[in-house]
This record gives sequence, C-alpha cells and structure tokens, in this order.
Amino acid sequence: MSTIRPEAGTSRWAVAADQFRRWLDGDASALDELVRTLTPVLWQVVRAYGLDRHQVEDVVQSTWLTLVRKRDTIADPQAVSSWLTTTARREAWRVSRVSGKLLPVEHEDLARETEVSPGADTNVVAADERDRLWATVSHLSARCQRLLRIIAFDDRPDYAGIARDLRMPVGSIGPTRGRCLAKLKELLAINSGKDQS
Repeated sequence: MSTIRPEAGTSRWAVAADQFRRWLDGDASALDELVRTLTPVLWQVVRAYGLDRHQVEDVVQSTWLTLVRKRDTIADPQAVSSWLTTTARREAWRVSRVSGKLLPVEHEDLARETEVSPGADTNVVAADERDRLWATVSHLSARCQRLLRIIAFDDRPDYAGIARDLRMPVGSIGPTRGRCLAKLKELLAINSGKDQS
C-alpha cells in the first residue's frame, strides 16, 4: 500500500475533500487515504503546542476518532481539512493546558512552521518507512487494519465509542489490538530481515 500523494497542481486540501466525500459515499478505503494525507499536517499543528511524542500521538488519534464519530456534522467536504486542524488545535490546547505546557502559537507562526520542508533525503527516508509500514499493514486482516488505524497509538482509548464505530464487542478490542500489533511487529521483523539479506 503506497502513500497517497496529491497529483501535480492538486492541493492536499482538494485531495482530502475528495477522499472525505468518497468515504461518506461508502468507500471505506477513502478514510485510510484521508488519514495518510492529513496526519502529517495534524502532527505539525499539534507539535506546535510543545507536547511530547506520546501526547501528540494521543491528540492526533483523538482527532481522527472525533471525525469518525462526528462526520455527519461536516456539511461541506471542502471543510474537512479545516475541521480536522481546528479539532486537533483545540485538543492540543486542552492537553497542553492540563499538563501545564501551554505555548500559545500565532497563526502566522503555525503557518510558517507547517510550510517548512525537510531535506530531500529526509523525505525519501520517511516516505520509504511509511511505504514499508503501510505495505506491511496491508498484509494484516481487514479487521486489524481498521482497528490499528484508529487506536494503535492511543494509550487511553474510548472503548465504548470504538466498539460502536467498528461494530466490535467492547471486551474484544484490547485483545484484538494486542494480537494485531504482535502480528504487525512479527511481519515487520520478517520484512526487515529480508531487506538485510
């Protein structure tokens, strides 16, 4: 499974709007594409609040869960990017306030921060790692793929909401997550060994 990249001349926001529209129309894979398209943006938005890596993961995952639960409140697919960044910003502010690490960020500073492009070598390595991860995830069962995309990095998941959203018994979420992560780790180790031989 490869990372979805905007075609030349197409903005990330237009791609996201199309993916969101397709997801609302019933294409489940479009949500996966939307996550890959906008997660890097959400990371930049949340990191600007001075949170540590685990807090950033929690906030980004919480933002995606909120979208799954409240998707019907977004009337215009063109607004999905703005809705997600606003939701992530509010949650990051809340978390930073609770943890006492509030660093106010001006919109101009945030825009400048998110426009910074890493070097070509960094982009190539990151893209390769993402491609390898998603290629490995694609070998998991469909159930594991959906579950991991929502809660793989959430230390305090809302099991009732996840159970409702994924139509799974609440008691099976934790054990299923553990088995899925173990299988993913095993596949990554196998693939890593093949790359070195």
